[in-house]
Amino acid sequence: MTTCQVLLVACFSTALMVFSIRKAAAVTFSDAPLFQDVASYTTTITANNDLADIYYPNPSNLKTSNYSFPVALLLQGANIDKSNYSNYANLVARYGFVVVVPNHLRTSPQTGRIGLLPELSQINAVLSQMKVDSQNPTTPVSGIVDTQKLGLLGHSAGGYAGLAAIANACLPFFCEDSFNRPQELKAGAFFGSFLRNLSTQEFVPINNSGIPVALLHGTLDSINTIETAKLTYEQIQEPPKLFVTIDGANHYGITNINDPSKSGYEKNTPTIPQDVATETIARWSGLFLRASILGDKSAFDYVYFTGDMKDANVSVTKQIKPIPEAPLTLGVMAISTWSVLSRLKKWLSIKRSSEVTTDS
Repeated sequence: MTTCQVLLVACFSTALMVFSIRKAAAVTFSDAPLFQDVASYTTTITANNDLADIYYPNPSNLKTSNYSFPVALLLQGANIDKSNYSNYANLVARYGFVVVVPNHLRTSPQTGRIGLLPELSQINAVLSQMKVDSQNPTTPVSGIVDTQKLGLLGHSAGGYAGLAAIANACLPFFCEDSFNRPQELKAGAFFGSFLRNLSTQEFVPINNSGIPVALLHGTLDSINTIETAKLTYEQIQEPPKLFVTIDGANHYGITNINDPSKSGYEKNTPTIPQDVATETIARWSGLFLRASILGDKSAFDYVYFTGDMKDANVSVTKQIKPIPEAPLTLGVMAISTWSVLSRLKKWLSIKRSSEVTTDS
């Protein structure tokens, strides 16, 4: 047997072993939120006078147990009011995060009109505000916020700003003067977004310094096409990174209703129910943040290995670091083989479902 054949056999055996372990874990792991109840309040971000809605887990023992929830800042899409993200924010908060959703009103450098439009300065402003609120005994989140851990969420233009922040890039129209990526920033998950220099139209290398990044995208998004999102994904320089497509969702799968601002820019009608799209995006966002920020191994297994087999509405592309225990070649081959096995199993599952439907 040649060396190549030995490697292939070892690789396949390793992949099957990993497959069995992951499958067993998938049976016992629940992808449902950790908390049932969420509360919210509205505050003003002192640094820029933005009004912000803040969602946080609200178990019955909130003040008597030792909870410490990371901050997740949701940067809104252009001219989409914060209230239109309430369902998504509520769901992400249930995965164990304090979700901050500001309304950022400013003059657009492109159009000269005043409207809701995110920018990078919001990140440090919100982080500073949460440090104040977490130490203020009169606020609802007093003593329950881990301000050393920040995750970014974003929709459309908000995802653009979030990706620029992770790249530590002060880009035209979304950043004035300068920006320094805070060390508290640990991960980002963005829906319906891309990143390129709007002055030159060139895609920007996302030098993420190992910060995990997830891009989520609807297959029916006609505003920021899925091809543009894939080109952005390729620009993320370091793993881990994740690309999740939601079948049948358009540009507004993350909002409470389709096209809440009535812009008319989205030409495609979603074929997936709005609540299903929002729940799917929130679940993958919440579990990705748990895996990336909190080191939740079960969440990590879900988003990188087992989740796309369980969720018929998504397809996943990922790049993770090689398996530490295996040689580099074996690690890469095992991950590749795992991917093939996962896709085969999902295809067989869908095929069986269609056969049952046909028979009935």
